[in-house]
Amino acid sequence: MRIGVPTEIKTDEYRVALTPAGVRELVDHGHEVLIQAGAGKGSAIPDAEYVEQGAEIVADAEAVFAGAELIVKVKEPQPSEVALLQPHHILFTYLHLAPDSELTQGLIDSGATCIAYETVTDPRGRLPLLAPMSEVAGKIATQAGAFMLEKPLGGRGLLLGGVPGVAPGKVMIIGGGVVGLTAAEVAIGMGAETYIFDRNIDRLRELDFLLNNRASTVFSTTLNVERMLSEADLVIGAVLVHGAKAPHVIKREQLKLMKENAVLVDVSIDQGGCFETSRATTHTDPTYEVDGVTHYCVANMPGAVPITSTFALTNATMPYVVKLATEGVEGALQADPGFLAGLNVAAGKVTYEPVARDQGREYTAPLEALGAALVA
Repeated sequence: MRIGVPTEIKTDEYRVALTPAGVRELVDHGHEVLIQAGAGKGSAIPDAEYVEQGAEIVADAEAVFAGAELIVKVKEPQPSEVALLQPHHILFTYLHLAPDSELTQGLIDSGATCIAYETVTDPRGRLPLLAPMSEVAGKIATQAGAFMLEKPLGGRGLLLGGVPGVAPGKVMIIGGGVVGLTAAEVAIGMGAETYIFDRNIDRLRELDFLLNNRASTVFSTTLNVERMLSEADLVIGAVLVHGAKAPHVIKREQLKLMKENAVLVDVSIDQGGCFETSRATTHTDPTYEVDGVTHYCVANMPGAVPITSTFALTNATMPYVVKLATEGVEGALQADPGFLAGLNVAAGKVTYEPVARDQGREYTAPLEALGAALVA
């Protein structure tokens, strides 16, 4: 199979979907790899390293899409990339379709087979291709929040870890998944007083154990959240509903409970955001203020550390890319129910139920749509 890797063109995105090691794996399995010139530059990977492992460098995205059957990316395709998709293409990338009806429609119209990293599951129901970026995003969330608390950046003027004789700041993390855990680890490491909210008692027990009781775990109710909002200096939203729009766990009216110039960091922004007042921002212009509260809602947080993020992501995705290329989309997905769960759009049909539900679209079973795509 011919695999194509275009340069990421989303604002402030520096990751790349394939490393030279990935090229080597694919070439060793008998496949051809097309890399757009400069695709790895943001991750400090020169074209020459790809060529050394057997890749062909092509001039632009048009050449990648024209020459490849399997398109591997990091972020969701931008409009110019959607226009290049054809029915014979297999697209494998982060999609985050639930809050983006326009992109969903573009993929439907393309006829391409579109597989989302973030909805692929493993035998235990975990999200193996989302987890590495969740780990990075959780750590960045605390780092960025601590930075935004500085007065010159519009924050309260508080050092999150405090100093002897001065109490540390309070970090409130809503959601105890991978993002919440890693955000808490960094907050604890900084010396902050840390609280993690979740609705799963078993998960709260796990967090107590994993964090060695260095953070307070709190069952998440509206009342408990509101009481903590009045005390928190930094609030990190880390709520995830697999493949669906994130619920709003903090409404605008609740912002009045918060301290002036406190900071909200919304890691759920790719799925629409878990704060009612959230809207996507960029690394270039990361924050805005609503009712005296600073909002940090960068939609590709891991993109700020592309060397770490690219290698962490491709370590996870590479076995799936090799499987797709070697077995074909039908063989790879039919043999693995967890991989099949990644199929979001095929043959002009929405094949992931939470996306169809959130957008009011008709849902088609993945195998049914996949069969139609192969016939087409």
